[in-house]
Amino acid sequence: MSCENATAQALKDSGHRLTPQRLMILSAVRHTNGHVTAAQIMREVREGYPYIDASTVYRTLGVLKKMRLVSETNMGSGESVYEWIDQSRHHHLICKSCGGVTLLEDRYVASVGADVMTDHGFQADLDHFAIFGLCASCVED
Repeated sequence: MSCENATAQALKDSGHRLTPQRLMILSAVRHTNGHVTAAQIMREVREGYPYIDASTVYRTLGVLKKMRLVSETNMGSGESVYEWIDQSRHHHLICKSCGGVTLLEDRYVASVGADVMTDHGFQADLDHFAIFGLCASCVED
């Protein structure tokens, strides 16, 4: 079974309808390398289905996020970006001065999640997020 078929089956098993629009949105997110905005997904889907509505894209992304198949992150641009969670877990350090983005390995965040669980009994969803501050170059300036 292909990865898309497995995901489509998971959607169906969770009680969601498998519409052509949802399958096209699923494919657009699944095959994007890296981050993608809802607007970018909508443009891609409209190439094959020009009548797709923005609300359909956002609802489907919400379903995929709830199922923990897609992560949503605010990278500081004012527009959320989405990423397929199958990709290696990583996070971002974003410089508020120059806008530079540095990848942060999951090992730094995984320990925070473990500490939060131990100390508070709270299971944090730390799949993908951004930390804002100043990069080393901007701190020196």
